[in-house]
Amino acid sequence: MSVYLDYNATTPLDERVLSAMLPYLSARYGNASSRHEPGRVARRAVELAREQVAVAVGAHPTEVVFTSGGSEANNLFLQGVAATFSTAGTVAFGAIEHPCVLNAARQLTRRGWRLAELPADAEGRITLAGVDAVLSAAKKPELWSLMLANNETGVLQEVESIAARVGAEGHSGYWFHTDAVQAFGKIPVDFRRLNQAGVHALTLSAHKIYGPKGAAALIFDKHLDLMPLIAGGGQEGGLRSGTENVAAIVGFGAAATLVSEHLAHLPARLQAMRERLEAGARDLGATLFGANAARLPNTSYFAFAGIEGDTLLSRLDRAGFAVASGSACSSANPDPSHVLLAMGVPPNLARGALRVSLGKETTPAQIDDFLRALKTALSDLQKLTALQS
Repeated sequence: MSVYLDYNATTPLDERVLSAMLPYLSARYGNASSRHEPGRVARRAVELAREQVAVAVGAHPTEVVFTSGGSEANNLFLQGVAATFSTAGTVAFGAIEHPCVLNAARQLTRRGWRLAELPADAEGRITLAGVDAVLSAAKKPELWSLMLANNETGVLQEVESIAARVGAEGHSGYWFHTDAVQAFGKIPVDFRRLNQAGVHALTLSAHKIYGPKGAAALIFDKHLDLMPLIAGGGQEGGLRSGTENVAAIVGFGAAATLVSEHLAHLPARLQAMRERLEAGARDLGATLFGANAARLPNTSYFAFAGIEGDTLLSRLDRAGFAVASGSACSSANPDPSHVLLAMGVPPNLARGALRVSLGKETTPAQIDDFLRALKTALSDLQKLTALQS
């Protein structure tokens, strides 16, 4: 049986979540928009899940709109808010954002919007100097999107202080969003606290917290004006039309109720295993990315000079270890990680990047087994490289 070490890509479904979902995949099959009893049962389940998600992040249920995934939620903010402006403005975003934010922002240029890409330092943190440079421009950005934790490096961003900095400039008419998909469930995420600092919306996803794929949410300040991306029957308060995926939404709610349980004990255990992993990787000659920055407790990102990440990943996969060579959402792209390039990592080294992300089922014994497999794979590849040179 393979050892799964790719929890940032997705998490296994918790058995308690599956149990909550099963009735809505069989007997309770009603459409939540129907007015008969089966429909009302489905509607009550959706609204309970909305409350559960809201409680998990300190929001009000009316601030939760369900979507099909984090990518849709991020697009709902960027494209949905941009559509409410009568004239095109400027959108500011981090150079290390997830592709669904980068590409959504770039699509806005077709409507005349300008881009302000905020640089990262060598540890993968968005720089305050870069934020100040954008704020010093005569035309300040109307839209901001900065992720709370990077999906590749795990590096945490100073979203609260940056949002407060933007707000302190005193200009009105801007909206600030954070993609909290990777942070949720691994560190505390408090929308009310973020909102008080000047964050108007954040994105969550169920399948990163031991819930199902196909359910996510945009949490948003009720003052935010949003244009829906999908027109139709007016579900989700008119912001996301389409028949609700009741079972997935129920699973999202059930998974959200488990987040506080995970946060009570899991981060310390994950960090101890991550440190064990990184000590072993360093002994094998790894270059660790973002090692001097505050990071998610479960995420390690490293490379070995002269070794291709995809080749090493394949060797480890055959040895029974599931890891990633970067972001699962951009694995079809053979180019070096845009995150590492933004950090100033040389392209040849960036191509060797390997991401190991731990979860609640990871054990110290698995870390030791992985390090032994990594040592063997590196030795074999280095011998091949020597023969070919």
